[in-house]
Formats: sequence, C-alpha cells, structure tokens
Amino acid sequence: MTEIQNSKQYNLEERALKFAKRVRNFVKRLPKTTANIEDGKQLIRSSGSQAANYIEANEALSKKDFLMRIKISRKESKESTLWLNLIGADGINELEKERLELLQEANELTKIFSSIMRKAE
Repeated sequence: MTEIQNSKQYNLEERALKFAKRVRNFVKRLPKTTANIEDGKQLIRSSGSQAANYIEANEALSKKDFLMRIKISRKESKESTLWLNLIGADGINELEKERLELLQEANELTKIFSSIMRKAE
C-alpha cells in the first residue's frame, strides 16, 4: 500500500473513533428517560462497534475477512443512524444540534464503508 492509502486508513480509524467518543459524550448529556437510557446504550454499542470493526478490517488476514469487517462497520453505522433518530433531545437546542451532527456523521460513515465495500468486492 502506498503512504497516501495508509494515511487515509489511519484518518478513517481516527474519524470512526472520534464519532464513537462524541456519541458517548452526547449520551451522557441526554435527559434520563427510560427510552433515552435504553436507546443510548444501543447507540453506544453500535458506534463503538463500527470503529472497532474498521480497525479489525485494517488488520484482516484475508480479503474475505476484510470484506466481512467492512460490512459489519457499515451495518453498525446504519444502526447508529436508527438510534440517533429514536433518541429524544426533548427540545434542548444544543443537544438537538449535536444529534443532527452525529446523524450526519453516521450517514457519511455508512457511505464511506459502502464505497470501500464496493471497491473491495
């Protein structure tokens, strides 16, 4: 792999990790309703899983393993979108703004993982 490709992979690893960290910070600040607690747990799991599986993809032992990990990353990013759509920021402007930004990032990560998957197949 060229140096540029390695740099892009590394930057996407950082980006996926940053997304997972932002999600955790966001969930901590949510109103503590039963729905938000349960949806927040799921959101934390899916955001962390997309990052972890992308890191694993970069350490894949085969092309098949790589593709499987990328597909899981994509699936988990899509799942993060679902939980972000379900979570209620209860009219708190700052939280709603953050929720929309996280939603956009989850959609962008899904598109990136989809593109990587198509190119690798």
